[in-house]
Amino acid sequence: MYQALTRHLFPGDHDEHGAIILAGICESDRGLRLIARELHLAGDGVDYVPGKYGYRMLKAQFIQSRILRARDLKLAYLAIHNHRGTTSVDFSPADMASHERGYPALLDIARGMPVGALVFAGEAVAGDLWFPGLSRSPLASAAVIGGKRLELFPEPPALAMRMPDYDRQSRLFGDRGQAILGRTRVGIIGLGGAGSVLAELLGRLGVGEFVLADPDKAETTNLPRLIAALRTDASPPSWLPAWIREKLRKYKVDMASRNIKRANPNAKVHALPRDFLDADVAARFTDCDYLFLAADTMGARLLFNAIVNQYGTPGVQVGAKIPVSAAGEVGDVFCVARSVRPGHGCLWCNGLINPARLQDEAVPDALKKGYAYLDDPGVTAPSVVTMNAIACAHAADDFLFHMTGLKKDDAETAWFRWNSRKNRGSYDGPRQDLECLECSGIDQSRLGRGDHFPLPVRPR
Repeated sequence: MYQALTRHLFPGDHDEHGAIILAGICESDRGLRLIARELHLAGDGVDYVPGKYGYRMLKAQFIQSRILRARDLKLAYLAIHNHRGTTSVDFSPADMASHERGYPALLDIARGMPVGALVFAGEAVAGDLWFPGLSRSPLASAAVIGGKRLELFPEPPALAMRMPDYDRQSRLFGDRGQAILGRTRVGIIGLGGAGSVLAELLGRLGVGEFVLADPDKAETTNLPRLIAALRTDASPPSWLPAWIREKLRKYKVDMASRNIKRANPNAKVHALPRDFLDADVAARFTDCDYLFLAADTMGARLLFNAIVNQYGTPGVQVGAKIPVSAAGEVGDVFCVARSVRPGHGCLWCNGLINPARLQDEAVPDALKKGYAYLDDPGVTAPSVVTMNAIACAHAADDFLFHMTGLKKDDAETAWFRWNSRKNRGSYDGPRQDLECLECSGIDQSRLGRGDHFPLPVRPR
């Protein structure tokens, strides 16, 4: 979408051009975020014509059809044009006067949804956003979520403060890259063998904020896979009464939080010992900058995939599989890191969300032990820390180069797969269904719809 917009705004004629974006909204403790869903390019001389007061303007008919569509789909309306320049941009006095003439009426039509304008330069964007009651706000920044993240500002941001603790790694991506990590909020879903590795790696990278969700407590059988786990986390002293021992047994999210804070005492950690599928828990993940799915139930896959597409949040699904036959024969042992971002790598399009398994997971907990690993609920599959580490290291490295913008434009976009028995890496090219209800641009899909579209959650 950004490439199509910049080609339209900057075709090489050094003139002004116009467009409209319709965007979903996400309201959270961090404020308001807009998620671009639809781009409508204004044809020069047809939809974008000489202005009555300023240089150019969008025609009334073009505006009317889009503001009505925004109202009906509960999307924000953003009028767009461009100015000359590269790293700084702002509205002209004529632009601001046109907003003051027209946007109160557009707010009435929008029925509670924000309206506003964006103005782009080559590497900058400014915004004037209007809300019910005629309150206004400038746009702080815009992020383009592709293979790598591109952040645009109205003017170049101030130089980042040097952080001596991260000197060695910031020699790779600079103080500005370290500052990006420091203000990034990541969500980790599942804090078992894979999730605990991710928490450790991201904590040591200097990520500033975490949202963690896992309802399980530690057990002695999974201590070998939980990073920096203590025996007392799963097995408090035996001389204590049973009810006290159970109360003292640590939740996996609290163990991960302890590791993160040990690595980065300044990190803010929201540890939720709850199921990701609970509506109020899922809501905490809708305004993360990046998601890591380390839980392998179909319900978690479905909800993760929905948040990625509905809220414009990139993420990755990690996992490992060790197939063992009834006779004890070990098949191909492999681990995966599947990058998922809006319109790319959809788990539904690629057959990784099984409707039959979704139905199976609705049965009582006592009957579904092991469903996260095998179709047979009576069997728990093998799990080994080294395989979790391979998948998670690849996923965390991909996150690092994505967020700091260091990934090359021609970087591999297929999914990474490592076969441990064959000592061989490979890539699986994800498919896309052009009429997918999750990731496509058809009217019925959830892509970019934000808060005003239901998530596949479980009411509490």
